Amino acid sequence: MILKRLFCLVFLIIGGKAVAQQGEKPNVLFIIADDLTANAVSCYGNPLKITPNIDQLAAEGTRYERAYCQFPVCGPSRASFMSGYYPHATETFGYTSGRENIGPDKVTWSQLFKNNGYYTARVSKIYHMGVPGDIEKGSNGADDAASWQERFNSPGPEWKAEGAAELVQNNPYNKLERKGGNVMTIVKASGDDLVHADGKTAEKASELLRVHKEGPFFLAVGFVRPHVPFVAPKNYFKAYPYREMILPPKVVGDWDDIPDNGINYVTTVNAEMSEDQEKKAISGYYASVAYMDAQVGKVLKTLKEEGLEDNTIVIFTSDHGFHLGEHEFWMKVSLHEESARVPLIIKVPGKAPAVCRSFAELIDLYPTVAELAGLELPGAIQGKSLAKTLDDPSYKVRDMAFSVSQFRGKHMFLLRNDNWAFIQYEEDGAGGLELFDMANDPRQFNNLAANPQYADQVKMFQERLKEKLAEVRDNDLGKGYGISGK
Repeated sequence: MILKRLFCLVFLIIGGKAVAQQGEKPNVLFIIADDLTANAVSCYGNPLKITPNIDQLAAEGTRYERAYCQFPVCGPSRASFMSGYYPHATETFGYTSGRENIGPDKVTWSQLFKNNGYYTARVSKIYHMGVPGDIEKGSNGADDAASWQERFNSPGPEWKAEGAAELVQNNPYNKLERKGGNVMTIVKASGDDLVHADGKTAEKASELLRVHKEGPFFLAVGFVRPHVPFVAPKNYFKAYPYREMILPPKVVGDWDDIPDNGINYVTTVNAEMSEDQEKKAISGYYASVAYMDAQVGKVLKTLKEEGLEDNTIVIFTSDHGFHLGEHEFWMKVSLHEESARVPLIIKVPGKAPAVCRSFAELIDLYPTVAELAGLELPGAIQGKSLAKTLDDPSYKVRDMAFSVSQFRGKHMFLLRNDNWAFIQYEEDGAGGLELFDMANDPRQFNNLAANPQYADQVKMFQERLKEKLAEVRDNDLGKGYGISGK
């Protein structure tokens, strides 16, 4: 242990360079939640104390206020940040690992560490797994075997868990107690944390930290909550009684200026939700978040107990956000803030805690962590390193964020800069446009795209989008290195 501490002194260098240049290689602990909106995380402004463990990590690391996913659906988002390419570069828009399109020779994020002498393992969902289906079966889903030395799944009962259950979606007369699939079934489950997938994931991750503490390791830990169904041990619901949940404001005519393809696939209207059911959905979501946060705390506690904090880079994020009734939208897919923005925290030994307002994208994690570990990228990938922001949080990596989604077979695109959020439906804009003044209308109620006073902003964004799509569509999967938001 003394020798380990001496090596760590070499590890802690300054100046925005690689974290590990000599001596011991830094470990990497990558933790990702599923369908977690930043708005449900206390350190991102939620007034309820839902996420004390994530909040503590944020207090010790760098919290990115403006981080965005590249596709607000599990499969394409995960394929993108693990491969290092935008969805348009790989044509990966569905529930695959991306390996099918990038080919066998491209090196994924964790594979780079594996190739450099790291023990690499994932616990539960990193690439796409169907929730609840693959979790019930304990199967690998669309995981990429080449990315890991070992893979561990965490089966759980999901919507079939014992306990009081209620379906709050498309159940106007409360005829169904519960239903499987990608729907909002709430289960106040009997038993303790270890009955469910995330409890098992925390236990296995902690075990692996103890076994492999001599390192170096790249350990990826995937929690499936708060993805539907909203299942958690019943004690996690106590702090969130549904009658005390506050619904987002409802604006008369809110949908009047939203293009048809911008009306989300699950809404209060088509899900036939009563006001009580809306509140129960928020309550169930928050309870699921609190349960997931407790499991994050267990893993971080093990990291500390094993003396690994001084030599481990910790990343926490989500694959995308989630609507909780904003604009009467639910779930993901939309490119509005609640769906496209994600929480992102990076804690690096020796770096001071900070808050960074530079735009960041999940695709930036690969080059960032590679640089911090002193590893050479295996070729040209499309993210940009955030390493400089860890020394200077005012450093601007990007001047805007880019995300893409797909609904009813049509693509839609987001460009988000300091003052504006621009959404275009279809490449030629035939499906409609949205433009929001984020300084004065952060909840995105007033679409200004058709107002002639803002024609110059619309034209600028359309030109930038055309340029961006030309950059990200790089069939060679290599010429796009250094793509920025600029």
